[in-house]
Amino acid sequence: MRPAAWLAAAAVLASFAAVAADIPAGERRSGYDFMGRELRAMQDDEAANPGMLSVLDGAALWQQADGAAHKSCADCHGDAAVSMKGLAARYPAFDTVLKRPLDLEQRIDRCRTERQKASPLPFDSKELLALTAFVGHQSKGEPIAVADDPQTRPFIEAGSTLFERRQGQLNLSCAQCHDDNWGKRLAGAPIPQAHPTGYPLYRLEWQALGSLRRRLRNCLVGMRAEPYPDDAPEIVELEFYLAWRARGLPVETPAVRP
Repeated sequence: MRPAAWLAAAAVLASFAAVAADIPAGERRSGYDFMGRELRAMQDDEAANPGMLSVLDGAALWQQADGAAHKSCADCHGDAAVSMKGLAARYPAFDTVLKRPLDLEQRIDRCRTERQKASPLPFDSKELLALTAFVGHQSKGEPIAVADDPQTRPFIEAGSTLFERRQGQLNLSCAQCHDDNWGKRLAGAPIPQAHPTGYPLYRLEWQALGSLRRRLRNCLVGMRAEPYPDDAPEIVELEFYLAWRARGLPVETPAVRP
């Protein structure tokens, strides 16, 4: 290998080593662990978990033909309990055609436009949240395991940079709360580690199901920073890094949070 190539390889390894300096595996905890007994019970009981209403809506949409192709999701994928098991645990995932990662919502919309010949669903629309919650629910209990390879590392590293970057009028970074001060309290509420184990999830503050995209935008607004547009690559890069950082934790979709 030429000296220049060695230097480039060393730089990549060094940068990724910096990414790896996160919460140790033995200390990673879901936001579920920071909730009170009542909220944990609400999430655990599918009859009481309000997010399950969207899962039921998603199950109906899974069977519904749509678009010029007049196909349903089930026409291609069959029984979601079999074909979708473990899928959400591997998203965001790299798309070899687009040469960039997609999150699960984007993957569903690409299936709609390419396979069903249907219009994409708006981000955080009731229908897209329902389909995403339904697909995600098929992976409940599966360990998060996004790809960690030469194709995905640049995006994981980009997400790590965003997570560590101070921004906004308050000059805060995500890491200052969720790496440095997790377990402490902010405005009376415990600070979680920001692991995306249960999205889409039902947040009591919203009185509705919401996506990780919505939560990231809310955090940026709270930092008095300009939120990224819904289709910005930075959103998926952050999602990818957060999923990588949560590797090994089980999927909880649909989770319940305060």
